[in-house]
Amino acid sequence: MGFSSILFWYFWAYSQAVEIHIRYEGDDDPKKCTARKLSRFGLAELHRNNKSTPYGIILNPYSEKALSPADYKYPYKLVALDCSWETAGFDSFSMKGIHRALPFLVAANPVNYGKPFKLTTVEAIAASLFILGEKEQSKNVLSKFRWGMNFLTLNEEPLESYASCLTSEDVVNVQELYLS
Repeated sequence: MGFSSILFWYFWAYSQAVEIHIRYEGDDDPKKCTARKLSRFGLAELHRNNKSTPYGIILNPYSEKALSPADYKYPYKLVALDCSWETAGFDSFSMKGIHRALPFLVAANPVNYGKPFKLTTVEAIAASLFILGEKEQSKNVLSKFRWGMNFLTLNEEPLESYASCLTSEDVVNVQELYLS
């Protein structure tokens, strides 16, 4: 690794409150892939296998525990899986880390606009950052997409509610209010 690469990663790691890592499958349309765009802007690091993916908070829709502000005590690394919804099975999330599910949110991306739980990788990351209290970093990752800030507008009330919770159980209780 050359000096310029080391310098890039040093500034990248320290310019963000939470490091963003993405286990990248590469099975979606590259032109619509939000993970690749985050990587191009230096906002996330892509990993091609579980072995190279770092330990951190793993965004896992199969997790029995919801992400909450209490999770900020774990390593400041957020890990998302970028793959097609059709191929994302339970085994896809077998990475080592603290597994957490996102609570109820609605997609703002052009493909799944208005659909609950059908978030793009960047929407999932932005929601996680917001819940963890990193609202500026959340806005920064969404700012790279024409529709990005619409995600925050569309989900403003639930995101603020989730971010004000203390525990995962509190997040689930708030989520139940939105689902009923």
